[in-house]
Amino acid sequence: MAKMNLLQAINSALDLAMAKSDKVYSFGEDTGAFGGVFRATSGLTEKYGRHRNFNTPLVEQGILGFANGLASQGSYAVAEIQFGDYIFPAFDQIVNESAKFRYRSGNEFNVGGLTIRTPYGGGIAGGHYHSQSPEAYFAHTPGLKIVMPRNPYMAKGLLLSAIFDPNPVLFMEPKRLYRASTGEVPEGEYTLELGKADVVREGKDLTIVAWGAQVEMAEKAADMAAEQGIDCEIIDLVSLLPWDYDTVAASVKKTGRLVVTQEAPLTNGFASEVAATIQDKCFLYLESPIARVCGLDTPYPLSHEKEYFVDHLKVYEAIKASMTY
Repeated sequence: MAKMNLLQAINSALDLAMAKSDKVYSFGEDTGAFGGVFRATSGLTEKYGRHRNFNTPLVEQGILGFANGLASQGSYAVAEIQFGDYIFPAFDQIVNESAKFRYRSGNEFNVGGLTIRTPYGGGIAGGHYHSQSPEAYFAHTPGLKIVMPRNPYMAKGLLLSAIFDPNPVLFMEPKRLYRASTGEVPEGEYTLELGKADVVREGKDLTIVAWGAQVEMAEKAADMAAEQGIDCEIIDLVSLLPWDYDTVAASVKKTGRLVVTQEAPLTNGFASEVAATIQDKCFLYLESPIARVCGLDTPYPLSHEKEYFVDHLKVYEAIKASMTY
């Protein structure tokens, strides 16, 4: 075991994957010798050569078009989009090519070796072009997997699983936690199951569901609630596509209450999918309406980030409102 931050854990996963197979390629804008804007790919060019970890032109649709072609030939393409906000020029390649490649060929061809890494989320004073959480756009697309780790241990094990998973995976990394989140991480190879939620904390009074960096806010809110005698169960979805509704439903049938929190805006966010599904599966068990604690329906504001940010206090207020309904 070694102490790593989230960036170091991602770098370790990439290193191990590239050592395991010479068909693993890492590439993106400035990801070569420079190591990427956040340095997630530092040292990989020196270790594996410019043909294995390299820079691309500043054209996201080109990055994903190339990645689809590379993966279709049997390689493991790990494409980095520098910020989640920049992924939209590649939207067509992802939803119309990556996600449908196997389906349209009748399983004769696939791009299962494709992994798309991208940092997402706010809390870094990045403004409206460097703080978005675009997961819901892609969660509407059959054929993709979406993974959002919350800490270094999860990030390394999930990324190793994603790279070698036989399906294209969108791997969204919470940039606010890149250096802020640290923990003990195995130095060797290990994998974590995609599509399986993680019960972070057990409780009996209320269920909180979150993913990525928002799990930290759920934990802080649960700590505040515990001081008032409220015992919260916290579930990290880990994967949004597929998502583990059975684990969430089992928890809500026990607690009778659910708070779902996300960084992204409220309207049509993935929290709405969670709320609708659990209402359908657990209606007779609910003691209060399902609450969604989300960002505002506005572009992410730079000067008002503190007001926009979905912090633990907002989650705590939702917990209290649910308990006193």
